[in-house]
Amino acid sequence: MLTKKQRELLVYIHEQLKKDGVAPSFEEMKDALDLKSKSGIHRLITSLVERGYLQRLPNRARAIDVVRLPDDKTLALREQSSGPAISMGTTTAGNYLHDLISLPLAGKIAAGTPIEAIQNDTDFISIPSSMVGKGEHYALLIEGDSMIDAGIHHGDTVIVRKTNQARDGQIVVALVDGHEATLKTLQHKNGNVVLRAENPAYEPRILTPDRVTVQGVLTSLLRSYH
Repeated sequence: MLTKKQRELLVYIHEQLKKDGVAPSFEEMKDALDLKSKSGIHRLITSLVERGYLQRLPNRARAIDVVRLPDDKTLALREQSSGPAISMGTTTAGNYLHDLISLPLAGKIAAGTPIEAIQNDTDFISIPSSMVGKGEHYALLIEGDSMIDAGIHHGDTVIVRKTNQARDGQIVVALVDGHEATLKTLQHKNGNVVLRAENPAYEPRILTPDRVTVQGVLTSLLRSYH
């Protein structure tokens, strides 16, 4: 049995897909269901995915497809590309999609000059569950090239485990002076915190410990080729 809100959201997504060929945005869903925040929509979508009513497709904008409606009528899944509609059923692709998890895409972070990151209103991305371990994780978009020697490029999406503790040599999300977030290799030297770039074009930043807060440790990354 679906809750009233779950049913309302499922039907709304289905109707918008039939009408526009693309799923509504989180903001549109929030307004349609008269909810106060997009986090409520995220929870509803997650529950519908877990119950087998929705599928989420990776690396595509608004990548939500309806698998079945409350009357259990199976629907053909749309491949969000130039290809034909396909039915996932119990195929390998279908099993792969069921193995996806949703993470908050919290904003942009600099691999170069520090910028403000970590937004309050988040979007979400779907990734294979094998890309994360225990703990709470989030994703950030990379801007800049200061970590290219570590294999992290401009435009990549990094997956970060939320923590305020890290060892020397780990790549961390560091918040400087309470408002500037950057992705750098962490070191401690002579009582100071060193945020080291992995690009010889950038000098390391040497800061007193009171100016730096670790907000997470890099666990993996995603890259799109265009």
